[in-house]
Amino acid sequence: MFLAPAVILIVLGIVMFIVSLIGVLASLRDNLTLLKVFMYTLSVCLILELLGGILALVFRNQTVDLLNKNIRKGIVNYYDDLDFKNIMDFVQKKFKCCGAQEYNDWEVNMYHNCSAPGPMACGVPYTCCITTKPNEVANTMCGCNVLKQERLDLIEVIHIRGCTDAFFIWLLDNYKIMAGVLLGILLPQFFGVIISWLYITRVEDSISEYGHSVDGLLGPQGRTAKSHGRVSKWFKCMPDFD
Repeated sequence: MFLAPAVILIVLGIVMFIVSLIGVLASLRDNLTLLKVFMYTLSVCLILELLGGILALVFRNQTVDLLNKNIRKGIVNYYDDLDFKNIMDFVQKKFKCCGAQEYNDWEVNMYHNCSAPGPMACGVPYTCCITTKPNEVANTMCGCNVLKQERLDLIEVIHIRGCTDAFFIWLLDNYKIMAGVLLGILLPQFFGVIISWLYITRVEDSISEYGHSVDGLLGPQGRTAKSHGRVSKWFKCMPDFD
């Protein structure tokens, strides 16, 4: 079953929230266990991202096949999954393409299959059609019966190139932008790991010297113990020193 993009974004958001919450609580309490969990989690995420990118490049043919397979699964539910429909329509308009590997991929959709009844049989969505003028409103039936015709006869009717190839061509043409995006994703995680490691060493040194973690600017002489009542058992982030 095709995994909706909204579900993927929700899962990623939950994971990011949990990791960030662990980091905040760890820094507030100078808790070594939570700090190490935060650092190791960031490290694992960074390593997995780098490993995934390297494997995708090494096995690029298998990666493209997997991508095409997932897009075809989405095409099957094109009219039932509004999120995928909007994304696919945008991609086909933006990159001037049709289908995953080629326009014939639309045969897997029950409404566009040549054996289906109705006017959409043997056709493709109107977002595959070629428009000659900017902001031109395409005829919604412009892709009718194109799956019955030869590829060369459709050059001026629809975009016959698949969206996977069109997307990778766009990436190669805009490699500087993609390099900036990758650095923007990976560098904050890398610095997060380094800063977490430095903070852990600071807390360990403080504990070994004073028996507990203290503010390095004030030192132990500038801080007095603070007593709490029962409320402190509910709010573990309350400081132990003034």
